[in-house]
Amino acid sequence: MGLEVVGACFGRTGTNSLKLALEMLGFDPCHHMFEVRENPDQLPYWEALAQGESVDWREVFADYKACVDWPSAKYWREIAETFPDAPVILSIREPESWIKSVHNTILPAMQSHMEMEDSPRRRRMAMAYDLIGRQTFDERMHEAEHAISVYEEHISAVRRTIPPERLLEFRVSDGWEPLCAFLGRGVPDEPFPLTNTTEQFNARPRTR
Repeated sequence: MGLEVVGACFGRTGTNSLKLALEMLGFDPCHHMFEVRENPDQLPYWEALAQGESVDWREVFADYKACVDWPSAKYWREIAETFPDAPVILSIREPESWIKSVHNTILPAMQSHMEMEDSPRRRRMAMAYDLIGRQTFDERMHEAEHAISVYEEHISAVRRTIPPERLLEFRVSDGWEPLCAFLGRGVPDEPFPLTNTTEQFNARPRTR
């Protein structure tokens, strides 16, 4: 299949809403951390990457048309290079709002793996903690100032690397129009999906 859209999107920037929107526009399925949970065949790829091994990106995304969120956000350069014709979307939100959401959702979820018995969920959380908490944020994700500096440098790196004509900086509050114009798709009659709020994230069952 091959990716038709590459997301350079840190989690908690509206990535699940963007995933659903892309799927509504025909880029279905769209890879997201949820896919690692739902598709057990995905986890070994990301565990290998966490251990410093290489993967075949075309194999990783063989069944997907787009990607957003972690864990692919860590490898946005490599993925964008592998799929050079795919437009790149960078979802963003205000840094203070972003880190507050991170501290209330994915950080405690990742940290919880140390208290779990061995299970697929523990493996997922351990992988996420390694790639995100340790390798991306140097185990200082709990420090707001440091985490925000990593987040802002990520945004700057994407801007420096991806040509402007290939890049869309997107806020979910922007709605359909800029996304559809960038991707050359018609605007759906349905409202833009807004989901996976902090409350929804924390209400999700943790036993899967």
